[in-house]
Amino acid sequence: MTGVRLFGTDLSRTNLTDARLIDADTSRTNLTGADLTGANLTGANLTGANLTGANLTETDLIGANLAEANLIGVKLTGSNLTGANLPGSNLASSYMAGANLTGANLKEANLIGANLTGSNLTGANLTEANLIGVKLTGADITDVAGADFTGAILE
Repeated sequence: MTGVRLFGTDLSRTNLTDARLIDADTSRTNLTGADLTGANLTGANLTGANLTGANLTETDLIGANLAEANLIGVKLTGSNLTGANLPGSNLASSYMAGANLTGANLKEANLIGANLTGSNLTGANLTEANLIGVKLTGADITDVAGADFTGAILE
């Protein structure tokens, strides 16, 4: 489905495996514990959405807007977040190993305890992002903007 409006809907614990929600408006939607494995959310608006504990493994979030989204404990293994907008989002304890965050905006994002092992952060904006305890082993941090890696695990 392209351009579908799901604003404020409760989709908690819903199985949305391989869903095509391109350019969907899912802002303020409750996706707590939802399974979005392999979903295509390219260009989707997830502003302020609650995705706590959701599974977004191998999900396409290219150019998606996740500003102020709650992504605590979310699984984004191997997901594509190229150019995604995540300012002020809460990604604490998230698992994003092998994710592509090229050019993503993570300004003021909370990444405490997140696992970004082997992720690509080339050109990402990490200005004022909280990186305490973030595991960046093998991650590509080329041309990352504004990052303070104090407290991050780089080896």
